Amino acid sequence: MRLNLSTWALNHRSLVIYLMLVAVAAGVFSYNRLGRAEDPTFVIKTMLVHAAWPGATIEETQKQVTERLERKLQETPELDFLRSFTRAGVTTIFVNLKGSTTAQQVPTIWQHVRNSIRDIRGTLPAGVIGPGFNDQFGDTFGIIYGFTSDGFSFRELRDYVEEIRSKLLHVPDVSKIEILGAQDEKIFIEFSIKELAALGLDRVALINALQTQNIVRPGGTIQTGDETLSLRTTGTFETENDIANVNFSVSGRMVRLSDIATVRRGFSDPPQPTFRVNGAPAIGLAIAMKEGGDILALGKNVTRAIAEAKAELPIGIEPHLVADQAVTVETAISEFMTSLWQAIAIILVVSFISLGVRPGLIIALSIPLTLAIVFAIMDLANIDMQRISLGALIIALALLVDDAMTTTDATLTRLAAGDAPQVAASFAFKTYAVAMLAGTLVTMAGFVPVGFAASSAGEYTFSLFAVVSIALIVSWFVAVVFAPLLGIFILKPPKTEKGAEPGRIMSTFRKLLDGAVQRKWLTIAATLTLFAGAVLAMPLIPNQFFPASDRPELLVDLRLPQNASIDATSRVVAHVDQLLKNDPDVERWSAYAGRGAIRFYLPLDVQLPNDFFAQTVIVAKNVEARDRLHAKLEKTLAEELPSVVGRIYPLELGPPVGWPIQYRVSGPDVAKVRDIAFQLAAVISQSPDAVNVNFDWMEPTREVRIAIDQDEARQLGLSSDAIAQLLHTVVSGTPITQVRDDIYLVDVVARAVDEQRVSLATLRNIQVPVANGRTVPLSQFATFEYTQDFPGIWRRDRVPTLTVQAGVKSGALPESVVKALAENVASLQSKLTPPYRIATGGTVEESQKSQASVVAVVPLMLLIMLTVLMVELQSFQRLAIVLSIAPLGLIGVVVALLVSGRPLGFVAILGILALLGMITKNAVILIGQIESERAQGKNVRQAAIDASTTRFRPIMLTAVSTVLGMIPIAPTVFWGPMAFAIMGGLLVATILTLVLLPTLYVAWFEWAEKGVKAPEPVSG
Repeated sequence: MRLNLSTWALNHRSLVIYLMLVAVAAGVFSYNRLGRAEDPTFVIKTMLVHAAWPGATIEETQKQVTERLERKLQETPELDFLRSFTRAGVTTIFVNLKGSTTAQQVPTIWQHVRNSIRDIRGTLPAGVIGPGFNDQFGDTFGIIYGFTSDGFSFRELRDYVEEIRSKLLHVPDVSKIEILGAQDEKIFIEFSIKELAALGLDRVALINALQTQNIVRPGGTIQTGDETLSLRTTGTFETENDIANVNFSVSGRMVRLSDIATVRRGFSDPPQPTFRVNGAPAIGLAIAMKEGGDILALGKNVTRAIAEAKAELPIGIEPHLVADQAVTVETAISEFMTSLWQAIAIILVVSFISLGVRPGLIIALSIPLTLAIVFAIMDLANIDMQRISLGALIIALALLVDDAMTTTDATLTRLAAGDAPQVAASFAFKTYAVAMLAGTLVTMAGFVPVGFAASSAGEYTFSLFAVVSIALIVSWFVAVVFAPLLGIFILKPPKTEKGAEPGRIMSTFRKLLDGAVQRKWLTIAATLTLFAGAVLAMPLIPNQFFPASDRPELLVDLRLPQNASIDATSRVVAHVDQLLKNDPDVERWSAYAGRGAIRFYLPLDVQLPNDFFAQTVIVAKNVEARDRLHAKLEKTLAEELPSVVGRIYPLELGPPVGWPIQYRVSGPDVAKVRDIAFQLAAVISQSPDAVNVNFDWMEPTREVRIAIDQDEARQLGLSSDAIAQLLHTVVSGTPITQVRDDIYLVDVVARAVDEQRVSLATLRNIQVPVANGRTVPLSQFATFEYTQDFPGIWRRDRVPTLTVQAGVKSGALPESVVKALAENVASLQSKLTPPYRIATGGTVEESQKSQASVVAVVPLMLLIMLTVLMVELQSFQRLAIVLSIAPLGLIGVVVALLVSGRPLGFVAILGILALLGMITKNAVILIGQIESERAQGKNVRQAAIDASTTRFRPIMLTAVSTVLGMIPIAPTVFWGPMAFAIMGGLLVATILTLVLLPTLYVAWFEWAEKGVKAPEPVSG
């Protein structure tokens, strides 16, 4: 480079010092402004489309509603697949976009979905309600409070909770608040069909009379000369007493409604999804944060608002903290910052010990300078402090000292050689700046697959690429602009070139290098053997997508038979409550019956509301208590609730997956799909590591079919519509009007008394009103028979699909189980006739998708690396030598993962790709040093040995700093595999770079220069 930035900095010292002070101030300011979050935000690329057709069978709903909607939805841009769940009269369709869909495209696509469905709404059957849409499927409600009451009715409790909700909506950064577990009030008018018939009352006329009295209509306005008067008519219902006191004219006399029916206020029957806190019925408030908000600030503000509200609550109503992401984030950030300071301390100790106090001080000052600028850029780029960005800072920290060490070491060398301080300080830029920049760009290129992987996992880990890239570029500028100026003030010419200990180390290394170069073919062969062994040993490393979270929560999914009522589900939840009560490992817990937990954690696998499903969220006292609780509950639930499909698991990291082992069986005939699924389940059950094999839908349920003799019904003056309305009114109840009670709308429901609703025998004899005030029993013109049908059917891309799913034993990994089952599953697949097929889902499928998205970007990574290297080296031979070194880090990776027992997961693979850049950077700088030595007139062998000896200290120092700097995050669940992969790979690759690269260089260029006889190498 003609422009020497180091010289410029030394010539503009005041300006550079000013820029350093500004950088520190900006960094401190930005650090305090940076958002705090638990996980990086990523878009859940799923939309729900739902519609209802009351009264339709499951077959009618599937063919007339689900099928029509799915055909249109298949035209959605960037569609990955459709998944639908159809019940009798209800359809829910999941529209899943490709992982490559960008966050900017998603809102436009969701609007396209809305427009498309509106276009075909007129083609849906009459009576269809909807379709409705939910494109906020990924909203996270990180703070949840539950409110319990003692001595207050549920309505009174809800009034207080609604009031608190209104106040919390004014708290800064609150975007929305959902109410959990609230039961809507109903006013029931329960009558006897027999009594109505005996009195000659027409049920329909009675209902019409109630509806017309309660209607809201304008009475008009009168305009006078001075004012406008509105006319209002009375008669609207305000309480259940107003309804009970309604009089009807029957045969010339007035009959009060309360004399012929029971009017009472109650709650939804059957109940709506319920919410319990620590075993007590509760109403919850789930609070979501605005995008870009600070969860820590939100947590403090909400805590303060709840405390103020609690002071105004009457004794008996208590708020309970259910979930607090703010505390989790604060703890996580605190732990990561501790790890960051530990990593800084480790690197500084290495620098002070290896370089000395003064050179170590330059490294000590370069680190905060670099971090300050990184914080400022993160603030400008809207990158929050969260799990990925904080881990990236620690990884970057180990890398960013490389350039500062190179600059400082070069300056010391030139000072020792007698150069003036300014000449020595600018020497590193003149000699190494381009190679350092090329190495920096190559290292950044290693993280490109992380930054541009078109998948949810890639989006989740994007800030790893962003933060590391920012840190590497900043560290280069700090090394060539700030570090030389610091060197002028701090460094002194060393009195002695080497101490005793470094001399012995250097002597030993030079002898080793000399022997390796002399026996170059043996060195190359031994390295290739090690590499081949590492490749062969790779299958021994277990695979894993993302590990479980290290949070103390434990989820308990409970799925009853699909025809189970919500009352049955609530009894199972109460049973689990009893198991958790007084357990010493439990801090607190909350339970949802009839639905799954609201998304309180971004990667949560949210479940559809269903009466037969419940989920309990347990907060254990710590991770060890969580693991003990896990084992206890698995055993107890298997013994005490054998008919319930239970799944107990910690929170997941990365994109949500659900059951770890999943196989999808699909085909047009539902009966045949079931048969194949049974066979597949038998295959999976053979695996000793697969547990709790189950199906997402399978068991048919009973239903009563009422066959009406249409001819007989017509003779009686009845129609199927009238009979269906009567049955619906008698059994389920028909909403006939609403009472406007404060902020609530209370449905008024007309239905039969209990004894006429719950008994099938009574239903046979129910009296159906006919003409002339007569009644006839239903059995006179209808027959009853039991039949079977599926309560719900899942489809994928319009094909019935049954998923066989299972958990894994403690200590086993889903990828290993699926790999062991692959041969037997393939054998079963080969026996199937098209279009029936088996597809692997679950963790393995998501892992393959995510890895494929990374692999798809690898060619771009290689292109960037090759281009940068070619610009720097401008030689195919040197390029080949550098590239031959890069993969050798795999030797250390395999050894480190096998010894540590860590799996090879998505994050570890990202670490391996990044490792390529780190290794290549060292190789480029070493090649540049060899060329520099040769330019001084040395022969190939002498130049290679001298260059490797010269670069030994800075390269080894950088490697040791990086390896030791990773120690704080090595024990962590998420970053551990990547840390061990980088530590092992870089350590081995560094040694091979210093030994094998000179050997390859000598082998190639001595062969290319056959006419030149190399002199004997000089030993230390």
